[in-house]
Amino acid sequence: MNSDLELALEMADVADQLSMSRYRALDLSVETKPDFTPVTEADRAVETAIRDLLASKRSGDGVIGEEFPNTNEAASRTWIIDPIDATKNYVRGVPVWGTLIALAIDGEPVVGVVSAPAMGRRWWASPEDGAFTKDVDGSVRKISPSKVQLLSDASFSYSDPIGWDLLGKDSLAKITNAVWRTRGYGDFWSHLLVAEGAVDIAIEPELQNYDMAAFIAVANAAGCKVTGVKGQSAMQAGHAITTNALLHDQVLDLLN
Repeated sequence: MNSDLELALEMADVADQLSMSRYRALDLSVETKPDFTPVTEADRAVETAIRDLLASKRSGDGVIGEEFPNTNEAASRTWIIDPIDATKNYVRGVPVWGTLIALAIDGEPVVGVVSAPAMGRRWWASPEDGAFTKDVDGSVRKISPSKVQLLSDASFSYSDPIGWDLLGKDSLAKITNAVWRTRGYGDFWSHLLVAEGAVDIAIEPELQNYDMAAFIAVANAAGCKVTGVKGQSAMQAGHAITTNALLHDQVLDLLN
């Protein structure tokens, strides 16, 4: 296994222990950040633990995280961390949340781990190893996207209707009217469902790099396509359109 992927999985193990130890805790400390999003003591504890491991094992690499200042951003190798993605779910006791860990080389994610311990799920990938998931029964399987070729046969997932005008007028209505099925699985999960072939299209119109770097690495390794609405790098676009690759041009044509 790719050594960076091995390290990312080790970091995910540590993250899971910390995040689950405070999940649904009655005395969980929650604050509101300046951007009006919540942050918990668990977010900070997880990111601190991951940063400590990176400092000891990859001291020359850069680190970009959600909760603390970035370090060595000019490095060609940069770890991108979201200690708890979907913190609002975490706070409310909804199990759809996870730790997102990615290694980007020259700005593009190549190694990714998404660990969702309350769901009993994990996904991981590298270019050399391919993409895998662990199911709730503990079994591991290699994943790949669906073979759906028509928008009218496609299943589409997203989080909510906020921000869609950034992708063009009536963009959400265009895609929901064109596909077979629409569901709001949300956050990282939508994109990973595309990677494992359960969903065909996932779109989020507003994302930070730490929201998407890990699932981009997994989706790409699985054989999906992830871009912005103009076909550009999702990391540069600030949003992500993930498809099974076969539908990608049709989705972009529709939205443009």
